[in-house]
Amino acid sequence: MAPWFPELLGYVASALIAMSMMMSSVLWLRVINLTGAVAFTIYGLLIHAYPVAALNGLIVFVNGGYLLRMLTTKEYFQLLQLEPQSDYLEYFLGFYRADILKLVPDFQYQPVENQVTLFILRDCKPVGVFIAVETSVGVLRVVLDFVIPRYRDLKVGRYLFVDQAEFFRARGITEIVVRSRTKEFASYLLKVGFETGHEAGAFRITYRSAPAAAGS
Repeated sequence: MAPWFPELLGYVASALIAMSMMMSSVLWLRVINLTGAVAFTIYGLLIHAYPVAALNGLIVFVNGGYLLRMLTTKEYFQLLQLEPQSDYLEYFLGFYRADILKLVPDFQYQPVENQVTLFILRDCKPVGVFIAVETSVGVLRVVLDFVIPRYRDLKVGRYLFVDQAEFFRARGITEIVVRSRTKEFASYLLKVGFETGHEAGAFRITYRSAPAAAGS
């Protein structure tokens, strides 16, 4: 083994631990922290610093336990439809205004006709808000699709846009259109199930009629 390898591994482990502290997602915090702890465990063994190896081995075990629980515990999602003038909606948008403006710098909430306003609940907690306007028959244009930082994963998006397809179909919605401002958001939309739209920078997801039940 090259004599410089343990020192390099120590630097990599330190960088991973520091990076994990900057993650807004609890899942990614645990994953990166676990990876850094694994690297520190190996580093401790290589330089015969057994207390370092033992401590980080324990951290690997703890992180692994939390990750297993996070990935196997069933979560419950629910949509809560709101009146556009809801007081709680106004409070929510005000509380997260700084985060919202980072994603949509020109966002100003102005209730309009034909608006669909939803809270996405995750284990009964309001973790996201969806505001869209029906600009033409059956087409919703998204004004705001915001999820609070610690819950930003694909679960919320897939629940809203894929699992709740029937919710939109029942309201006559055949297409949802959203504009992407960043490459990260565009990547998220594609992973959720959107496709490139006809307009530049726009993505869409379509809801065809559900197949008729056999014998109907």
